[in-house]
Amino acid sequence: MNAPSALFPAVSPLFALRRLTTAVALALGAVGSAQAQGLLEIYDAALGFDATLQSARMQYEANLAKAEQAHAGLRPQAGLSAGTQWANVDTSIQPSSRATNSQSVALSASQPLYRPANRLTSEQGTLSVDLAKAQLRVAEQDLIVRTTQAYFDVLAAQDTLTFVQAQKAAVAEQLASAKRNFEVGTTTVTDSREAQARHDLVLAQEIAAESDLRVKKLALDLLVGKTGTAPKPLVVPVALPALDPANPDTWVAQAERQHPSILQAEKGYEIAQLETRKADAGHKPTLDLVGQYQVARGPSSSQPALGNFRTNTASVGLQFNLPLFAGYAIQNRVKETLALEEKARSDRETVTRNVIQATRSAYFGVLSGQGQVKALEAAEASSQSALEANQLGYQVGVRINIDVLNAQSQLFQTKRDLAQARYNVLLGGLRLKQASGSLTADDLRAVDALLAK
Repeated sequence: MNAPSALFPAVSPLFALRRLTTAVALALGAVGSAQAQGLLEIYDAALGFDATLQSARMQYEANLAKAEQAHAGLRPQAGLSAGTQWANVDTSIQPSSRATNSQSVALSASQPLYRPANRLTSEQGTLSVDLAKAQLRVAEQDLIVRTTQAYFDVLAAQDTLTFVQAQKAAVAEQLASAKRNFEVGTTTVTDSREAQARHDLVLAQEIAAESDLRVKKLALDLLVGKTGTAPKPLVVPVALPALDPANPDTWVAQAERQHPSILQAEKGYEIAQLETRKADAGHKPTLDLVGQYQVARGPSSSQPALGNFRTNTASVGLQFNLPLFAGYAIQNRVKETLALEEKARSDRETVTRNVIQATRSAYFGVLSGQGQVKALEAAEASSQSALEANQLGYQVGVRINIDVLNAQSQLFQTKRDLAQARYNVLLGGLRLKQASGSLTADDLRAVDALLAK
């Protein structure tokens, strides 16, 4: 192939690369303006708006109130009762008719002294508080990950659009060059058509990227309850945090010790054990301390002519109850709770195994992601060199137009993959801490420090 005409010199490869790099940097930095929000700011907004977390908080409050109800069986009980009665008495022994009116007020109280089932219910209530805390912790950790995921989804969509637009500009330059060279007869029409086809393809990719960015922004807006959110981008080059500790067994041990899902399963098993003991306690007697003070006013049954009398009665005593036979209900209840206890034990083992597997997978996922970032950084440098070489080869006639277009496409694809890989590593680090049960809002500070100011 002949070299391009001197009347229409091709754009310098180094100059084109610098211009495209500058355009990409400016586009990526545009979202880092004064109106952009950091990850911590976005998370704070989601913390007060997210409906899923609000539901988990209300469930936590309900669980605390339910736990307090379990303690009521060991506390004193008191009640106040009152009544009044009107009656008309007509007797044939002594022909007469009279109306009577009587009233009574009674204050009664009781204090359980020995009720094993109530005591076990109270212990279950105490355990259920720990279970409720673990459930809320799961919801809080989930919000941290969902917020970060939505944040990076927007950044990744923004990067994709930026790289596609930069690629469109590069393809447009190549298309213009191919048309000029065809007009002067230094290239065939094939170069022009290939560049036009690639330009049309990039236009379609730009439309898809714009649509995806709008969808990702809407998802983030829905999460935080605000419109027009603009996440701050990562500062490039970015120093990704290293895995600490760099040992999967340490992460697994931490997960077994403090993961909220394992704590839930453990407390559920302990509650099931107490339920079995409570069912067996149905055979046992109960003993209560009872007392009553009653004030009654009414006619005397022996001397009705004297009118109404007032009577004050105070009593205190012990009330004993011993179940003898309940139609085998207690025995079958014990069988039921024993089966549920074994189910809770199996559930605990399942949860523990799943957490261990998830923790190891998250660890090696981060490790693999870090290696991928390093490989893509090297690939980015190689792709830039390949593009520069192909552009130079096109100028001197040893490369054709499609070679340059392919090199451009490879470069921008590599840039996009590299940006996505960085986000995946940062998100993977949070998922690893979530898998080990150690994720807190403070972990977002390290990620937020990597964003543009």
